[in-house]
Amino acid sequence: MSPNPVTSYSAVMRIIFIAATIAVFMALLALGTWQLYRMQWKEALIASIETRIATEPVALGKIEQIYSRTGDVDYWPVNVSGVFEHANERHFFATHKGFSGYYIYTPLRLADDRILFVNRGFVPFDRKEAKTRMDGQVTGHITLSGLARNRLDKKPSWAVPDNDLENNTYYWKDIDDMARQGGYDDPSRVLPFFVDADDAPNPGHLPFGGVTIIAMPNNHLQYVITWYGLAAALAGVFAVWLRRQQRPTRQ
Repeated sequence: MSPNPVTSYSAVMRIIFIAATIAVFMALLALGTWQLYRMQWKEALIASIETRIATEPVALGKIEQIYSRTGDVDYWPVNVSGVFEHANERHFFATHKGFSGYYIYTPLRLADDRILFVNRGFVPFDRKEAKTRMDGQVTGHITLSGLARNRLDKKPSWAVPDNDLENNTYYWKDIDDMARQGGYDDPSRVLPFFVDADDAPNPGHLPFGGVTIIAMPNNHLQYVITWYGLAAALAGVFAVWLRRQQRPTRQ
């Protein structure tokens, strides 16, 4: 007696459905587990940053030692001293408290003649040019406190525009271009990280210091719940389907 083609087709479809359900279930579990690991990583990162910013500022040499060991000095408080070279400042497009403008990255020449780029803070859009804020162009030897910030080795996203070097407008912090455009052709003389100045007021109130954004959103828990929840819902639906498949056999 030849097999019923309808029955054979139904059996094949059940096998395909079961295989697809298992594959989707495993994918949902993998996504949930990945987000769980990401949540643990983010919590550790937030704890590390909170610990760093709560410490007393250290000497620049200490930050250099940390960078040479780990390549990560983000948010370490630091004291730096030197002379600003305002003629070579770079302008990073930014917003601050709802206003468009620029962060002013000014080269600080250290005692050993090396260069450290310091984000002195924010100026409004119409105060980009140094001649419009001459009171803030402090001269002579200065000492300031701030937070060390890591460099970026590449553009963070395709959506970020390319830096407009001709007009001295930066959309991402390319320290190499900042150095070259500032006339510092020897990369060994430019420190490989930045410093964001603290909120100590500048003469003339420009730039506005203390603009470091310390925001580390941690939404991974809701993603964990979402993916594991979908996996549980799928398992429930599959269990109901299996029971229904068994009923005709029992009857």
